[in-house]
Amino acid sequence: MKVLVTGAAGFIGSYVVRALVKENYSVIALDNLSTGNEGNLVADVPFYKMDITNSELEAVFRIERPDYVIHLAAQSSVLNSMINPMDDCQANLVGTLNILRLCKQFEVKKCIFASTAAVYGNPSILPVTEESKLATLSFYALSKLSAEKYVQLYENLFGLKSCILRFSNVYGPMQAGGVITSLLNRLLNGEDPVIFDGNQTRDFIYVKDVAKACLQSLIVDKTGIFNISSSTEISIQQLYEELSRLTGVESNPIYESIRDGEIERSVLSNEKAIASLNWSPTYSFVDGLEETITHYANLKLS
Repeated sequence: MKVLVTGAAGFIGSYVVRALVKENYSVIALDNLSTGNEGNLVADVPFYKMDITNSELEAVFRIERPDYVIHLAAQSSVLNSMINPMDDCQANLVGTLNILRLCKQFEVKKCIFASTAAVYGNPSILPVTEESKLATLSFYALSKLSAEKYVQLYENLFGLKSCILRFSNVYGPMQAGGVITSLLNRLLNGEDPVIFDGNQTRDFIYVKDVAKACLQSLIVDKTGIFNISSSTEISIQQLYEELSRLTGVESNPIYESIRDGEIERSVLSNEKAIASLNWSPTYSFVDGLEETITHYANLKLS
């Protein structure tokens, strides 16, 4: 089976490609390298440097004829979406529509779409399920939710099977941004971390568990929306304290006000994914943090 992975040079994409290769899938990598790192690409995996909104993307589908598509390419910064919603819409909505159009044209068997917990906004009932009320607080969340609707309509109208995976806060080695990477790098560099409020909570899921969920979504016959999460609620203050304990580094955090568009509390139920995708997270929060810390500590030493 041949799988096209968009955003293949990105943080999550690079892990998904490696997981596919390990399972002996034939993989095609695609990325425009705007935020992806060429160093993340896997040797011997064919790579196309191309934007998902580009009309030339049709040639890639025509040449490669993928059986499946895992669509991870996105503008993923909440902050950037608030500054430039046009660019966010172009990447996340128009780009996804272009992918779906080509999946239909070239009879792709299934499309896996990476969405986000941000579509739930600030929920009144926790943990959040796939049936919970949706409330977008940022243009990023809005573009992802709008793209979800296109994915669902392509399945309903044209029979393009799909799984929509709503990731909680993904973390791990090689992540370019994110709260864990930011706090950890400051601790390892002897700098005081900046914490925005600290009382907001997140559901952190390790990137290798996310990659496994993407593969399981290809294998199973089920379609629909699935939360991919640890189903554990952790505050940013707790995160900082755990990182400080594991690294053995003490500091004096700088506290600032919570940023616009930021969710206050987030924890997602993963029961549907466990039951329907035959998937469950295998990394505990501490296990994932320890692997992440080791990675960045080794980089600092090298």
